[in-house]
Amino acid sequence: MDGILVIRKEKGYTSHDVVAKLRGILHMKKIGHTGTLDPAAEGVLPVALGKGTRLVELLTEKEKTYEAVLRLGVSTDTQDMTGAVLSEKPVTVTEEEVREAVGSFVGEQLQIPPMYSALKVNGKKLYELAREGKTIERKPRPVVFYEIRILDMELPLVRISVTCSKGTYIRTLCNDIGEKLGCGGAMEELLRTRSGNFTLEESMTLSQVEEAVIGGTIGEKLVSIEDVLSMYPVLTCTPEGDRLLNNGNPLPEELVQGGSREEKVRMYKSSGNFTGIYGWDERKQKYVPIRMFFV
Repeated sequence: MDGILVIRKEKGYTSHDVVAKLRGILHMKKIGHTGTLDPAAEGVLPVALGKGTRLVELLTEKEKTYEAVLRLGVSTDTQDMTGAVLSEKPVTVTEEEVREAVGSFVGEQLQIPPMYSALKVNGKKLYELAREGKTIERKPRPVVFYEIRILDMELPLVRISVTCSKGTYIRTLCNDIGEKLGCGGAMEELLRTRSGNFTLEESMTLSQVEEAVIGGTIGEKLVSIEDVLSMYPVLTCTPEGDRLLNNGNPLPEELVQGGSREEKVRMYKSSGNFTGIYGWDERKQKYVPIRMFFV
């Protein structure tokens, strides 16, 4: 069981809850998720199993797509509708004004992480400080909104589709749109529809995973490490290079067949067995290991 299971996280579960439940269902300890979803949110949560946990860092870098419902006219301490209401204002803006405000956030932005988040400051999570009634200064972080589309609008509700970079808070986007419009805004619903190449259509609920385990078909649902990394070119070692590859050492170009000086490549033994991700190092003039999976 080395690879990725694409889970559909349901409302009420934390991402940590999903991992804990999967450990019980699959009877294995080495499991990790690839990007936190708030308990009130649902949608795609790729979960790494076994040696697939070495993919986590690579997968959390990927862009993500969400569908969210923004409620205008209300601001809360959590920036979503689960929090305490801080202010309520009448919504007098036009649909055209909403479209202009939403469109203004496309591109590179600086976003201040919300107090109710799992980010750590001096070893303590922000939401723990928030629950103690404390608010601390947070530095703005660069994020990118590749696309924001309005799917439906019946004011004060606006349903949007957002494709963004890692580390982006959609509820903060909703809050910021509301502030720009002068009436406030909070996120009412959130559904992650895509994480990297993983989509909602291929995702499974925890109960479906349990059924697959009982039915003996869970292996068919597992996305292999090689399939996850299929976007990278393939290089194969010569028999003389296998010993270096087995030890995770850099490889000179003459011991590699395929010749692709890419930032990341899939490296195979001469026998055809996949071993890991390597990258071309211009200074060393060698392929160097980035992440080893099988040796």
